[in-house]
Amino acid sequence: MSAENEQTSPEESTAPAESAAAPAPDGAAPASDAPAEAGSTAPAETAVLTVAGGKLRVGGHLQSQYRTLPDFKVGDTIKVYYRIREGDKERVQMYEGNVIKRRGSGLDESFVVRRVSHEVGIERIFPYHSPSIDRVEVSRRGRVRQARLYYLRDKSGKAGKIRESFDFTRAQAGKKAEKKPARTTKKKAKAKKAG
Repeated sequence: MSAENEQTSPEESTAPAESAAAPAPDGAAPASDAPAEAGSTAPAETAVLTVAGGKLRVGGHLQSQYRTLPDFKVGDTIKVYYRIREGDKERVQMYEGNVIKRRGSGLDESFVVRRVSHEVGIERIFPYHSPSIDRVEVSRRGRVRQARLYYLRDKSGKAGKIRESFDFTRAQAGKKAEKKPARTTKKKAKAKKAG
């Protein structure tokens, strides 16, 4: 490491002990080492990460851009409700399809949703933490063995279907769970009537 990478700027130097113990103005909570919570009035802290010998500043404002969407995986059928601005109007458009790819991590994470409309395959890339995504609903859990489902591009009709996972019930998908009657054979039915 060179000497210039190890030098600290005045912004990175620690504050005197007496100023750290002083209460914050306007009755706000004093700054601490813990990250600021979503509803708190404390200012966002800045984290300093060391990457490849250099220092990278990550502001606390980036923490507010993270979103929590429902857990979905590649192969799941999801509905993405996406906000669209047209002039001064804003509307929400629903896009339903199979997740064929997830990539990235952190704020750079994205996923690709594919659907077939009028015999034409359409794939749309959504940034995971985009503020334009209103909400995401999982309608079916798919059972796949690959992380990228590019083979669906060559399939059409029934061959392009994804098997449904057995551990996913319709109640989890927001639909009413249907209970099927127990299956009986003729011998069991006669035994019940006789006994």
